[in-house]
Amino acid sequence: MKLVLFRHGAAHEPLPGLLTERGVVDIAGAVKRSYTPQLTMQGIIDDFDSLRPALEDLAARGAALPLSSLGLCPPLPRPGKILACIANYWEHAQREPRPLSMFLKNPDAVVGPGDTIMLPEFTLPWIFMHEAELAIIIKGPAKQVPRANWRSAVFGYTVMIDVSARGDGRRTWPVGPPASWLGKSFDTFAPLGPCIATADEIPEPNDLIVRFWNDGQLRHNYNTDDMEHRVPELIEFATAVMTMNSGDVIACGTNHEGLGALQDGEAVEIEIEKIGRMTLKVADPLKRRWERGVYMGADSTNPEAVRRHRPKPVPGA
Repeated sequence: MKLVLFRHGAAHEPLPGLLTERGVVDIAGAVKRSYTPQLTMQGIIDDFDSLRPALEDLAARGAALPLSSLGLCPPLPRPGKILACIANYWEHAQREPRPLSMFLKNPDAVVGPGDTIMLPEFTLPWIFMHEAELAIIIKGPAKQVPRANWRSAVFGYTVMIDVSARGDGRRTWPVGPPASWLGKSFDTFAPLGPCIATADEIPEPNDLIVRFWNDGQLRHNYNTDDMEHRVPELIEFATAVMTMNSGDVIACGTNHEGLGALQDGEAVEIEIEKIGRMTLKVADPLKRRWERGVYMGADSTNPEAVRRHRPKPVPGA
């Protein structure tokens, strides 16, 4: 199943629904509504096993609204935590995996399909870039989950753009030590959507094609098989550090090949197979321009190739 939050007609708050081939089916009458759309979705995650028969029946027989008549919202408007991997993909001629590491990204940065990524009005030497990522949706509470039991902590998956400030400013703003991650957490810097695909829709999360287009130009084009540290290890690592609750998010990192700048007036699209595709706009009040080219010599714009860089086993090793 694919769960969404959507706006339709005069509804003030986003409504929960199922994204089907027929359109979006309203499930507000079948689930517990809470104070906020985020809490409603967390309740669906917690109660999903008991809700499943009714939701499956609605998906097959419920009245469906055409997508063109409504607006999709981020499926998790304010997750409790967004924990994001640093790098985590085999790139270029790399032969050894880098240590697994993560950082916390601001949950208030979440926006959704059709929204606008607003670049901040800072004149520091930053360039703002796209990072297309698979994101794991947690079913919790999950604490010290061994990788052999990783599926018990996964409710489903969604698509995320980890918008990132890069350059000297990322290390020096406003003052402080190197490697500050504040440049990852500006408002609108965590687009999520268009839906949550439940775990049964994706039996193998480490075999999905991730693509990203910037004004129609294919930039990211890679397979999640290229993760240095795969989904079971990410679950084990994250839950060893902190308790992950229902509706929390782990972003799996990106293949940096094909990174490029986000600039005023552009439209960006991201798609992960078996989950879906969403489009957002980019706005920059300062109207800055950066070279459209590739970042750090990377380029994954060949639409005919999904690059894999995972080293092949050495015979006899």
